[in-house]
Amino acid sequence: MIAATMAIRLLVAAIGLALLSPHAAAQAMDHSAMSMPMPQAGTTKKQPAKKMVPGKPKAKSPDATDHSQMQGMDHSGMDHSGMEGMDHSQMQADQADMQGMDHSMHQQAPAPNQPTAPIPAITDADRAAAVPPHGGHDMMDNAIHSYALLNRLETWNDTPGRGVAWEGRGWIGTDLNRVWVRTEGERISSRTESANAEVLYGHSVSPWWDVVAGVRHDFEPGNGQTFAAIGVQGLAPQKFEVEATAYVGQRGQIAMRFETEYELLLTNRLILQPMVEVNAYGKDDRLRGIGSGLSTAGAGLRLRYEFTRQFAPYLGVTREQAFGRTADFRREASGQKGDTRFILGVRTWF
Repeated sequence: MIAATMAIRLLVAAIGLALLSPHAAAQAMDHSAMSMPMPQAGTTKKQPAKKMVPGKPKAKSPDATDHSQMQGMDHSGMDHSGMEGMDHSQMQADQADMQGMDHSMHQQAPAPNQPTAPIPAITDADRAAAVPPHGGHDMMDNAIHSYALLNRLETWNDTPGRGVAWEGRGWIGTDLNRVWVRTEGERISSRTESANAEVLYGHSVSPWWDVVAGVRHDFEPGNGQTFAAIGVQGLAPQKFEVEATAYVGQRGQIAMRFETEYELLLTNRLILQPMVEVNAYGKDDRLRGIGSGLSTAGAGLRLRYEFTRQFAPYLGVTREQAFGRTADFRREASGQKGDTRFILGVRTWF
């Protein structure tokens, strides 16, 4: 009995020693040998803080220590003597320096209002270099130029016989002042039916208009007659070419002539040219077959093809009609007061 009781007590004591031995071993452990070397002050590198995303749990580092298992650990035996010499003031000073740092210098500096280098003054040589070469042709306002146009040189076949007519003009002078020469006439069956010439001084009064004044001489019909002339000529709106001239002649005869024409470009070389001409006189002149009032009116339509700008053959149709006393004089002479012609001609200038 006594032996059994002793055996039970020894078994309980052995179990108690077995349960108490891990806690006693942890208390007896020397943590001084486990002290970790701490970095010196000022040598640590600051790691940028990671931005936390709301609602997203922070990921655990693979090497992170689970401190939940260390709640029962006794840290009284750990040696913290290595941390006593650490100077934390430098860490606070670095934070203060960052708070007081002036970040305005990180903004882009504004461009200076004035150029860094002064701009040199422009010289005459610089201005001359900026003008392209003009090809060696000097432009002078008072340069003398000339121009001659044979506007119509045409022929036709009619009842009295083959006819030829001409109309031309030309000038010589400057841009503002010119001497003009104008002429027109016609021959039928080798007989001159009408012919006149004008010599006029023209002065430019606008970019498109000239005032002209001079003399006109009629060679045919009848006896020759001379007129003083004054008028205007130029380019009207919509590019109508206009000539309007008044005449005062011998024996008190007064005349007026108006002509207009237009060039309609069907292509760059094919051009349709309508024309209207009106003549009027102040009094009758039976010897020349001219009556007072509206004397004659003519209209024409010519289609030309410009092989070059200076040479263009054409074909067309014209109609001339006499009125008033002029119609009476023509009816007495030839039995008709108007006629229609189908013409073939050429236009050239130089």
